[in-house]
Order: sequence, then structure tokens, then C-alpha cells
Amino acid sequence: MNKATTVAPATGVELNGQLLETLSREDLAVLVRGFADDSRRNPDEWENRDLPSYLEAMAAWIEDMDGYYRNRGEVAPDQPTWKTLGQILRAAKVYE
Repeated sequence: MNKATTVAPATGVELNGQLLETLSREDLAVLVRGFADDSRRNPDEWENRDLPSYLEAMAAWIEDMDGYYRNRGEVAPDQPTWKTLGQILRAAKVYE
């Protein structure tokens, strides 16, 4: 994967940039594999490079996610979807 937007094959799931669609379990699996690959190829682009840091960032973003949705003019979901999980995983890459 390069710095340009990378789209997972045959899914339309964007890995670097706006997460447009993560509608199915299969899409999310492709996204997670893409993140694993991206973290190996572009570690300098990851704020949270080790698993404990990544998990801490994930928990912090989940606690603060209402602000993310509010800033986008959206309501935070009561029940997460596959797309929500993809947003959480993507956010943890850079969330401090």
C-alpha cells in the first residue's frame, strides 16, 4: 500500500482516507488485513504502532466518538455496525 488512497480489491473499502463503505463482515476482514499490511509497510504513518497503544487509542476514541459523529452532522449509533467497527479501527491508527 502506498500513501495514496488504497482500495481493497473488489469491495470499495478505502483503507487510507475516508472510510466510505464497510457493509459486511467480509469487507471488514479485508479492511483489517489492509491495516495489518499498511502498518508493516508504513509504520511512520501510524501514531499507535504497538498493540497496547493501538488498543488504548481505540478505547479512547470509542469514549469520545460522539464528538466525531457530531462534527459530521450525524448521530452516534446506539448499536455499532460493521462500518462503525471499521471507523473505530481506522481512528485508532492515529488517535492520541
